[in-house]
Amino acid sequence: MTNQSLQKRNWWKEGIVYQIYPRSFKDTTGNGIGDIRGIINKLDYIKSLGVTMIWLNPIYESPNDDNGYDISNYRAIMPEFGTMADFDELLEGLHKRKIKCVMDVVVNHSSDEHEWFKQSRSSRDNKYRDYYHWWPAEKGKPNYRWSFFDEKSEAWKYDKQTDAYYLHYFSQKQPDLNWENPKVRQEVYEIMKFWANKGVDGFRLDAFQFVSKDTTFPEFPKGYDDTVVSVIKYHGMGPNIHKYLKEMNKEVLSKYDVFAVSEGVGSSLEDAHNIVDEDREELQMAYHFESTDLVNSLDKCTLAEIKECFTKWDTSFDTEGWLAIYLANHDQSRMVNRFGSDKPAFKDASAKLLNTFILSMKGTPYVYYGDELGMTNNGFEKIEEYQDIAAINGYKSAKAKGEDLDVYLKTMTLLSRDNGRTPMQWDASENSGFSSEKPWLPVNKNHKTVNVATQEKEENSVLNHFKKMVALRKQHLTLVYGKYTLLEKEHATIYAYTRVLEDVKMLVLLNFSEKESSIQTPEIKNIDSLLINNYHNIVLKDQKITLAPYQAVIYSLKK
Repeated sequence: MTNQSLQKRNWWKEGIVYQIYPRSFKDTTGNGIGDIRGIINKLDYIKSLGVTMIWLNPIYESPNDDNGYDISNYRAIMPEFGTMADFDELLEGLHKRKIKCVMDVVVNHSSDEHEWFKQSRSSRDNKYRDYYHWWPAEKGKPNYRWSFFDEKSEAWKYDKQTDAYYLHYFSQKQPDLNWENPKVRQEVYEIMKFWANKGVDGFRLDAFQFVSKDTTFPEFPKGYDDTVVSVIKYHGMGPNIHKYLKEMNKEVLSKYDVFAVSEGVGSSLEDAHNIVDEDREELQMAYHFESTDLVNSLDKCTLAEIKECFTKWDTSFDTEGWLAIYLANHDQSRMVNRFGSDKPAFKDASAKLLNTFILSMKGTPYVYYGDELGMTNNGFEKIEEYQDIAAINGYKSAKAKGEDLDVYLKTMTLLSRDNGRTPMQWDASENSGFSSEKPWLPVNKNHKTVNVATQEKEENSVLNHFKKMVALRKQHLTLVYGKYTLLEKEHATIYAYTRVLEDVKMLVLLNFSEKESSIQTPEIKNIDSLLINNYHNIVLKDQKITLAPYQAVIYSLKK
């Protein structure tokens, strides 16, 4: 690229991230739980996808109250996942295949079984007391703070051992670390250096927008409620967040060839820019929630809302800062169910369309394991079928409040995190090739047809379309850095946009509907060649293109 380019080139901007939920990827020990050696065994498959990075959900030692996001030892591997030697072999195998490794760093909170917290709760004068947020009971009950996973939504937990309350923005077994204590911050930086020195290439900072708190814990002003908007606004982006990020950059990120992305970037575009713009010297990439929050109830979002969300963020980050682009992760149900269609007639086409979308937008794409196959929700119906603490405690909370439990369960069938955590579907065998024994979560019944072994053989499978789209993105920097321009904004069913870099111009057309849809736009007269198509045919007549249900095409345009 020349000096006319919009953004400075970086390897992590040009990368394609494949997120692996280790517990659900591949079991080699027969205990029904995925492990590190399972990932090692599938490295050639990962390479075949064309992705350039993997992001591993936590593999650290943990009592597993929140599936590894409650860490009891940041420098040890959870035994059910394997050993540190296994991890070292995995990292070597990845790098040998020119694939980088991104680790989850969970430091807003630890496990209550971490030695720091054991010491902290033992007495008020213990040297680790200030590693966490404590409120002495003699001062009265502290002002309300909301908790994501507590069945009563209360973030303060009374602990009789020292007659005090401790703070937990997540489950009661996930006490929040006190970042206002410089010793805590140094502990975190040393942990990050430990993994960077091993050769880890990047860090995903879990729940990081919540680390800084006003430790006077004042009462929230009028207008606060327990909605996502209020929680992020009033619980997140505390007074010292930028001080801590600049310190982390200076202490760790600037000393290694790594990047860091924060889960959540506040409640505004300005918040996000203040975290990731290059001159801020904080983090490198913004991972916002607005796109996945579009679907948070049984009422699915409209295409107009999707266009508005992605266009707003892309326009704001056109020349400054950098975004992560994604539609699914371990905290979401499957993207086909939320943004496409799981109906047999449309499932494959919509999965291909969504992957085309992710891989043709500006930003670093994050692809969740199984989405390259079009994996779908499992269809859990009873609360007893769930493993996720969010679903279980949410059910208890709804029951205590007298809410309609049938509606709650129906909502969970669409939105529960467990839907996105079912075992990877490798083949058509009983446990989909994931494990020789009963998996920790049931395998989706559609694994007989939706699996790697079957789709690798089918030329027009979701998997092979995904590989073609990855190859196209890697071949054309226009799809990485090119300027995004929304076309035909008011079109009810087709999402149309161009990507332009210097003299290379591409047209992307995506039919987000179950019906044929036509579009006329001036760019059509400049069509040069068809680059990608998730159908065999396309109808182009009289400067009008008619797309089949969930058809996705990319054209190159004449210079």
